[in-house]
Amino acid sequence: MQETIELEQALEQQRKGTLIIDVRTPAEFAETTIPGAVNLPIFSNEERIEVGTVFKQQGKKDARKLGVRLVAPKIPQLMDQVEELRKGHPGPVIVFCWRGGMRSLAMTSFMNLAGIPARQLLGGHKGFRRKVLDYFEQQQWPPVFVLRGLTGTGKTRVLQQLTEMGYPVVDLEGLANHRGSAFGALGLEPQPSQKQFEALLWARLDELRESPYLVTEGESLHIGRVIVPKSFHRAMQTQTSLWITASLDVRTQIILEDYPALDQLKAQFEKPINALKERLGGKVVTEFLELLDSGQWGKLVRELMVRYYDPLYMHTLPERRVEIELETVEAATKEVAAALDKLVKSYSGDT
Repeated sequence: MQETIELEQALEQQRKGTLIIDVRTPAEFAETTIPGAVNLPIFSNEERIEVGTVFKQQGKKDARKLGVRLVAPKIPQLMDQVEELRKGHPGPVIVFCWRGGMRSLAMTSFMNLAGIPARQLLGGHKGFRRKVLDYFEQQQWPPVFVLRGLTGTGKTRVLQQLTEMGYPVVDLEGLANHRGSAFGALGLEPQPSQKQFEALLWARLDELRESPYLVTEGESLHIGRVIVPKSFHRAMQTQTSLWITASLDVRTQIILEDYPALDQLKAQFEKPINALKERLGGKVVTEFLELLDSGQWGKLVRELMVRYYDPLYMHTLPERRVEIELETVEAATKEVAAALDKLVKSYSGDT
């Protein structure tokens, strides 16, 4: 019986609902994995270090013996977990480790011996990582239409509604788990690693591989601490933009709604506000901190936009643009959708 599978075949099976199991340690899994994979580690973080130390000091044979001693008591529980996880998933389970070595081979063998059809992914996660890097180096991008506008104009909300309407949206901030500004990480879970961000972006683009165009939100190269792959970022600069505008009152309200439980986050605002000192000067930063301390959130947001964000981002106003006024997100989304449909027809030469 064949007990291995090539990467492309494995990804095709995953698209059909096949379960993929990552048997690397929790730490490795947290750093990066194949999107959609489930972590079922053979070794704990500490056990992997222990096995690696024995390998370096005593050699492969002793390291393998230690590995067997560590894993053997876990086998029944691991098989029970696999049985539970595979419910509702078609076909053999696909198993991978870092480079298609002993960990995934052992798990695949245990599963097949237990009567659970399984295949070892050849090349492991290392092969998948190579695929992602090659993809962003070599991909020819379809037209990428970008929503742009000053801070607080509801671009992310419009994107979310476009997604619900079935448009081919790539939500970079959602994938990066960051709002894309100096305060963009506040109140959110930690960002993914650079490798995982690229993997998540690849997975979303793979979902949209049949789409003749893409829609995203304007971003700088950096979103928090992750970096948009340069080839995709360049593709974001080529098409006519959709420039969303809104009154200062509307923008302020959107920002306040995007940062719930502000009073609980007050202490976290101090560091990014202080970081503005070099650009705005100590006097302005002191004013901002006083507004923060007194809980004048509405005024603080307005002052930040007028004195920091608007001057900073006005240079992003594109020459080729369709302007859309946002009064409500629903109305603006309809206008953006109509504009997109027109741009796509124009690009394809339809009339």
